[in-house]
Amino acid sequence: MKNILLIIALVSVSVLNAQAYKGKGDQKFQIGANIQDEATGITVTYDYGLGENISVGISSSYALGIDDRLNIGFGDRFDLKARFNANLGNVINIDENFDFYPGLSLSLKNFGGHLGACYFFSEGFGLFTEATFPLAKYSDDKSDIGYYIHNQFALNIGAAFKF
Repeated sequence: MKNILLIIALVSVSVLNAQAYKGKGDQKFQIGANIQDEATGITVTYDYGLGENISVGISSSYALGIDDRLNIGFGDRFDLKARFNANLGNVINIDENFDFYPGLSLSLKNFGGHLGACYFFSEGFGLFTEATFPLAKYSDDKSDIGYYIHNQFALNIGAAFKF
């Protein structure tokens, strides 16, 4: 009986330590699929906690699933963003393993926003989903497919890691 109670206590403590966002110094890396019209690809993000509810980071996406006949190069497939997040998991208080974060990003292609959610199953591993959208585009050249790919609504989904 003592062994069962010890195991329950250890599991409870490990679950309690799996906070989604811990505040200043928190570091999170995410990798996943980028799903959008005319392209699928990969996305990676890194966020660093500056305060109780604020984090900054970088994000990048690369479009893979583009028809070869469109003949676009690396620069048209790639985007890099600086990002700012308002981590509201402890404000809405659903579960300490859950974080909801609206944010803004400044990229090579546009100025945009994102809404994301992350749930951590353990101290270092979780799942995330994020919706990204442009707020201001740098150009209105709709004939350029590279411009179009990074200036539309996109859904990201994947794995999140903390260290």
